[in-house]
Amino acid sequence: MSTLPPCEVSWFSALCDDDYEFLGVPDPALKASYAHCRDIALAAESGGFDNLLLPSGYNLGIEGVAFAGGLAPILRKLKLLLAIRCGEMWPPQLARQIATLDQMLEGRLTLNIISSDLPGETLASGPRYARTLEAMKILRSLLNGESIDFQGEFYQLKLDPPRLRTVSGKCPPFYFGGLSHEAREVAAQGADVYLMWPDRMEVVKETIEDLRVRAAAHGRTLRFGYRVHVVVRETEEEARAAADRLLSKLDAKEGEAIRAKSLDAASFGVRRQAELREASAGDGYVEDNLWTGIGRARSGCGAAIVGDPDQVLAKINAYREIGLEAFILSGYPHIAEADLFARHVLPRLDHAPLFT
Repeated sequence: MSTLPPCEVSWFSALCDDDYEFLGVPDPALKASYAHCRDIALAAESGGFDNLLLPSGYNLGIEGVAFAGGLAPILRKLKLLLAIRCGEMWPPQLARQIATLDQMLEGRLTLNIISSDLPGETLASGPRYARTLEAMKILRSLLNGESIDFQGEFYQLKLDPPRLRTVSGKCPPFYFGGLSHEAREVAAQGADVYLMWPDRMEVVKETIEDLRVRAAAHGRTLRFGYRVHVVVRETEEEARAAADRLLSKLDAKEGEAIRAKSLDAASFGVRRQAELREASAGDGYVEDNLWTGIGRARSGCGAAIVGDPDQVLAKINAYREIGLEAFILSGYPHIAEADLFARHVLPRLDHAPLFT
């Protein structure tokens, strides 16, 4: 019997035009729309997932805050992990939006903080992360019901919190990721959950240890999550064949164009995903059941756990053993793969929302 605490298992709603049957081959039926992304959310809720990531990209797909508002009344149990691009939002107004959404979701809102530029602006990495940390501090104070007199480099604010509060009266948890030194320091000072993209097991372990030390230096602790794709089938042979099928119609130039479109295409984390892919064996695997082929047609999270139900379960439990407590999964097409994971793996995992 495992002594590990329950892990949070989330799915992904493809708001950013990121759903395919064949990677790199657009399918009008899978293009981001309210109806399609709503159906992914309903599949995740009926499948028993704990949370759902709503990603955000200025140039891609549909807008997450508005989508969350439309989704809230039709969900009953599923939490939402709403991606917030800090550079695009004025923190006091964002606090009111968050409190409103949390009320609509009956307290089931969590936040994925993204360090972003303003649309049309390019800010150097250091100042951009400094601005993100300021925004996080302001949001946390206001959503905790605290008046602020904030005199930072980017924000100078003196105001009372909005009347509207979250259901708990507290700020929803912040999930935050990034591999650079600046990103790690923001996580150590301001995040509740540090999110990682796929990497070799030893690198994931080293990253967790590093962030624990950084957080402790600020008198804080962090919890840890993992964003990864999944391909699960009844046999390993079938899973590998399904992974290969995803890439069977990919044009290399189209894959490069897809990667380049992303706003984070030049980030430290994206470069690391490319390095991982380039270091893989000829079949794309960098260690048992971790396949990097996804990254040939996708910026950001670029690897998948591939295998039969026992192998996928064992891989997730191995990650749990080294300290990961939250998993944000996705697969292609998203509704079909959510159903496969929900049937073959999820009932065998001890899982529950990370925050209640």
